[in-house]
Amino acid sequence: MKSVLKNMVEKRKIGLHSGIPSFCCASKIVIEAILEQALRFDDVTLIEATSNQVNQFGGYMNMRPSDFCDYVYEIADRLNVPKEKIIIGGDHLGPLPWAEKPAAEAMENAKELVQLSVKAGYQKIHLDTSMKLGDDPVNEMLSDEVIAERGAMLYKACEDAFQELKKSNSEAEHPVFVIGSEVPIPGGNQEEDDHVHVTLPQDFENTLMAYRKKFHELKMDDAWNYIIAIVVQPGVEFGNMEIHHYNRSEAKPLCDALKHYPDIVFEGHSTDFQAPQALREMVEDGIAILKVGPALTFSLREALFSLSMIEKELIPDEKKRSHLIEVLEKEMISSPENWIKHYHGDENQKKLCRKYSFSDRSRYYMSLPNVQKAIDTLFHNLDEVGIPLYILHQIMPLQYVKVRDGELKPYAKELAKDGIKTMVENYNYAVKINYVASEIFVR
Repeated sequence: MKSVLKNMVEKRKIGLHSGIPSFCCASKIVIEAILEQALRFDDVTLIEATSNQVNQFGGYMNMRPSDFCDYVYEIADRLNVPKEKIIIGGDHLGPLPWAEKPAAEAMENAKELVQLSVKAGYQKIHLDTSMKLGDDPVNEMLSDEVIAERGAMLYKACEDAFQELKKSNSEAEHPVFVIGSEVPIPGGNQEEDDHVHVTLPQDFENTLMAYRKKFHELKMDDAWNYIIAIVVQPGVEFGNMEIHHYNRSEAKPLCDALKHYPDIVFEGHSTDFQAPQALREMVEDGIAILKVGPALTFSLREALFSLSMIEKELIPDEKKRSHLIEVLEKEMISSPENWIKHYHGDENQKKLCRKYSFSDRSRYYMSLPNVQKAIDTLFHNLDEVGIPLYILHQIMPLQYVKVRDGELKPYAKELAKDGIKTMVENYNYAVKINYVASEIFVR
């Protein structure tokens, strides 16, 4: 059976509008919201974990690839979402977590990671070898040839792992792959920049040719049966305070070059916070796989902060309040390693970034016991007292409309998840044919 992702490419070849969002997030409540929204429309959902989040040493989620699959499927089982409706993928799979180590050691770790991912059942794998490793020349750019050689090495490791998987599971579906060298760093840009440079058509084609040459040398030309996309920079990015919006005129030369290669599409990273129409234009222009990550947890954080403001209005006893905003700030101050390299300026600017930054480094703290306890207390307090409509209208006006119209229950967790679903709807509008935006956005 041809995979959903390969079908997407085939649809585009005959002129149909087709694309898919890639949700890069490991937050349980975010995954719940995404799957609930998918269930509503009978969608297939693509959920990915990065190599920093999940790897053979645990990553910052303390999960191996098989653990991440079990984690997602457990959430899906509770919601009665069939496994067949979920594609699990790996983002930035390669030597990224070990980039400071010598190339030989980093690549051995990368090979082990991609093999474990294939054996766990990952169906989409982004092979990312774009970064310099510990003993690469400091003052030279990493060449397309080196990037392609390392990418081919990882592809071969994946293929070996898949053949081993087939011995125990004859029904296993061959994974598909994304390659490329113009790969934004995970989680958005660390520095604010006035302009994001769109990948030049010749750079895209040079990358493609380098991979073609390397696969041919290794007698692995059949790899192109499973390579469906290449990562490029179409001119979208975000930092702590800035968003670089898609400009299809600037991206036109790059997207025109793609028309010569109908068997692949572009994968766009850092599409977070783009306007719905811009996302749709990206899909129309060939950027058919839309990666989104921090915007999802940003939407959750935003909803939780709104609920905290409602709590302060409704719960007069300070001792009973969750103090979620304060608890989160305390945890971030006591363990600054996940934000200190990303947030700059004076102390007030850093404080504002810890709360409101688009790059949302607070996502690393949401699953900590004290923060989770505060979230549970917040939900309990608000459900116990009930949220009056006039206060909901003031603080969460989008959710108020849905509650008013009977589309949403005024329970705290449901209101928080709806903040995420509102973001997900932008991507539904971008990738679907004849999606009725007027029923989704503000009325």
